[in-house]
Amino acid sequence: MLVHLPVLQVIVPLMAAPLCLILKRVQLVWLFTLLVSGIAFLISVLLLQQVMSSGTIIYELGGWEAPWGIEYRIDKLNAFLLLIITGISTVVLFAAQTSIEKEISQDKHTVFYVLYLLSLTGMLGIVATGDAFNVFVFLEISSLSAYALIALGKDRRALWAAYQYLIMGTIGATFILIGIGLMYQMTGTLNMEDLSQRLPEVAQTRTVFTAYAFVIVGICLKLAMFPLHLWLPNAYAYAPSIVTAFFAATATKVAIYLLIRFTFSVFGLSFSFTTLPLQIIFMALGMLGIFVASTTAIYQTNVKHLFAYSSIAQIGYMIVGFSISSVAGLTATLLHLFNHALMKSALFLALGAVMYRIGSVQLSQFQGLGRQMPLTMAAIVIGGLSLIGVPLTVGFVSKWYLLMALIENGWWPLAVLVLLGSLLAIVYVWRIVEMAYFKPSLATHANVKEAPISFLIPIWILVFANIYFGIDTRLGVQVAQAASESLFAVSVSDITIIEDSL
Repeated sequence: MLVHLPVLQVIVPLMAAPLCLILKRVQLVWLFTLLVSGIAFLISVLLLQQVMSSGTIIYELGGWEAPWGIEYRIDKLNAFLLLIITGISTVVLFAAQTSIEKEISQDKHTVFYVLYLLSLTGMLGIVATGDAFNVFVFLEISSLSAYALIALGKDRRALWAAYQYLIMGTIGATFILIGIGLMYQMTGTLNMEDLSQRLPEVAQTRTVFTAYAFVIVGICLKLAMFPLHLWLPNAYAYAPSIVTAFFAATATKVAIYLLIRFTFSVFGLSFSFTTLPLQIIFMALGMLGIFVASTTAIYQTNVKHLFAYSSIAQIGYMIVGFSISSVAGLTATLLHLFNHALMKSALFLALGAVMYRIGSVQLSQFQGLGRQMPLTMAAIVIGGLSLIGVPLTVGFVSKWYLLMALIENGWWPLAVLVLLGSLLAIVYVWRIVEMAYFKPSLATHANVKEAPISFLIPIWILVFANIYFGIDTRLGVQVAQAASESLFAVSVSDITIIEDSL
């Protein structure tokens, strides 16, 4: 069974999704979904351990060797992503049953879990597959289920948000598909490893330049990089809280994975950053994203909108690290990818608890909640401190490594700008703190109580993770650094090939 872990990672949630329709009681469906996500998390842990000790795993489906057959290729980079996606999914699901009681109609609860598992399947498939066309297929599975999950929100604006995301997401997916088609036209292969060996021979052709442009623009639409971020704020604000907590921690991270994978593993670093002036473009857009999105967040009156714009700013930090095109810069990006998933899942889950108790996440409704919901608001404060980058939180670790990467390259002015961008986070986090702790409670909230234990347990698991991994940085730093080094210099000798003998 252990040799089939790469394909089980995807097959388990995929097969489980339709089985949810067989279970009649919603509580059983929730427990079943939680169990499936937990199994996927266990598989990702085993895969990461195996990759860190033995090197890259190649799983050939049906025993057909690539490029004739499809392969799942698990290296340090995607093993790290699999751990993040499944870990966040499992923790978030603990609060799902309670959260959706008030945010999704009773008759749609089972449909929610089916769509959730399909979205999880899509993300895991994108990360695990070594085939470019399979990336598109799994991207569509993930995206279509994401549109439906967002539309499940009771607020009618959720439909508009889902439609916005549908249009932008379809444009992004179409761009990616056109780029993959052009690559296939020039090389005759869809296997990403094979593409990396054949593309250099035709790298200076207009077709390859066009293919790269289409793929990168499509991915940047999916990851909501400034200025292609317009779909994200409403999608996060009006989706059910559980959906927002899951997507904010995983969906954009998968898109960043694709950006890294195609840039480093498929097209190659020299083509991406030497032949094309992408370093300057990404650096400029990353910095603009930090300042524009952080400034916009300051003026938001809906706290979900506030943290949605904060996510766009945090994506900017990841893009800046990516654009440095060094081991230290990529390490900072991967580390922030992991740490930001912990921050935002904790924050949006806590907002889900607020939504459950008062039915709103408008900033004006947070008055006095620090006294009425002390544990929930404390979680939001700690998550906010992590966003700012206060020492002993994961946010500090990420930004420290990003600053070191910039200074290592001699880019002191950019390091100063990163610090200034972090100061903007203080402003919008303080607005929440001021409202919750320094304003009197609203008369309409006189009977508001602390969030249910089903919310508090997953929220505080994530909050403690924010603190623990901010103190003990071994897991995040070691895996991120190992993944970065392997992308800059892949060793052919540490590849383990597994054939599917089923």
